[in-house]
Amino acid sequence: MLNFTEVHNISLEVGEHKLFDEALKYFVLFTNIDDTLVVALYKEYAQISFDYLSKQNLSLDIIFLDEPSFEKLYNKSIELKTDKQMSDITQTTEESTVDEDDINLQEFLQTSADIMTSEESAPIIKFVNSLFYQAVKKKASDIHIELHEYKGEIRYRIDGVLLKHIELDKKIISLVISRIKVISNLDISEKRIPQDGRTTIKISGKTLDIRVSVLPTFYGERVVMRLLMNSVDIPTLNQLGISKNITSQLQKLTQNSYGMILVTGPTGSGKSTTLHSLLQTIEDSSKNIITVEDPVEYKSDNINQIQVNEKVGLTFASGLRSILRQDPDIIMVGEIRDQETASIAIQAALTGHLVFSTLHTNRAYAAITRLIDMGLERFLISSAILAVVAQRLVRVLCDDCKEIDDVANHHLKEFNLPTGTTLYKASGCKKCNFTGYSKRVAIAELFTISKDVKEILQDKVDDEQLKELAIKNGMVSLSEQLAKMLQDGKTSLDEAIRIGIK
Repeated sequence: MLNFTEVHNISLEVGEHKLFDEALKYFVLFTNIDDTLVVALYKEYAQISFDYLSKQNLSLDIIFLDEPSFEKLYNKSIELKTDKQMSDITQTTEESTVDEDDINLQEFLQTSADIMTSEESAPIIKFVNSLFYQAVKKKASDIHIELHEYKGEIRYRIDGVLLKHIELDKKIISLVISRIKVISNLDISEKRIPQDGRTTIKISGKTLDIRVSVLPTFYGERVVMRLLMNSVDIPTLNQLGISKNITSQLQKLTQNSYGMILVTGPTGSGKSTTLHSLLQTIEDSSKNIITVEDPVEYKSDNINQIQVNEKVGLTFASGLRSILRQDPDIIMVGEIRDQETASIAIQAALTGHLVFSTLHTNRAYAAITRLIDMGLERFLISSAILAVVAQRLVRVLCDDCKEIDDVANHHLKEFNLPTGTTLYKASGCKKCNFTGYSKRVAIAELFTISKDVKEILQDKVDDEQLKELAIKNGMVSLSEQLAKMLQDGKTSLDEAIRIGIK
């Protein structure tokens, strides 16, 4: 029996064998080993597979795979089969004249069935399934479905930027929205008020939670779907792209038994991901870790997670109060939005709990003045806070297609770059999905609350004073790090302007 390590070079014969699609239903995989077509089976499904094979006129060798190997190849087979079919779905959908009442809107996605193994024939159902599949494949964080005056449009948010996926007729978009409302347990007939829901799908063996928001606009309803990941998808601190110096300092700070660590930045800068990465480093069966979030973006088996629900009075503040009665060791507050939440979080940090949270400030040192503006006492802030991290997510240029940007030379002074620095711009190729960028990395500045900072906080203080003290204590600013990326040709001037660091 072949094991997992022995099958990594097996290629799948997708579409090259006429029985391929049908055989998948019976757990029969046509694979290629050493340029020879063979049949791969798993012993648990052997009876079903042999019943099928006995009816076929085949003269192929048979190999048995262990469970991990079979699962890996089976999911790959489904993906390749789906890739082959997806190109026809859009055309089928656009040509269809099926009315909304004629579509069989059964509870397809709410079952445990994998959407890529579905045999549903309705074009709208197939099309919605393809939207989820393509979103996962392209690593999109959100799916936007919009209605305009004469058309409908679907866009994916990839690496923080919205990219058009497809334009469709308004009638078809309305059917797609109805389908999404059904699988999210929303009211199809109600089109006058906003609605929020959730659904769960399964793709290639992975379960994915999706948060759905429906908003009525002038030309019709607009849908935004946020794809929520599981804990296995959380990158480690080292994978985020943050400098080793900062990650090592953060790891030391998480070893404290009490105090607060804040992560700041605008919406979409990766604050929640960084917080969960920090929690990953300190997850332990001997620690009681509780979070209160809105929404719960990463599901984890080792952490107790609370979902904010303001309709029933479960806010960050009330949730945090309840957490303190649950004997926690570590607390994570999704966001400090008001004075009440900030005050409770500070008190928790002072009474023997390690607290993580986020704030919406552009720079690390600005978090201190924001908390002061909220009405917190300076001595409480200096005693409770261990450090503040400000971060951004910067898109990295695709090495295969980036081009020299001659026009950007007159912007060198703005970013304190030496004369003669070569800047690059995005171009776009097949490898980077024609975006010009290959991935995103995080840059961060770490502002630790040292003795100097505690002393200066005894009197009135402003952002400029804190900035000077932070840099004096060794903080490398976001501006410097972004300038370094430009100088190294890792990102473009357009991306630096979009990030908007001052």
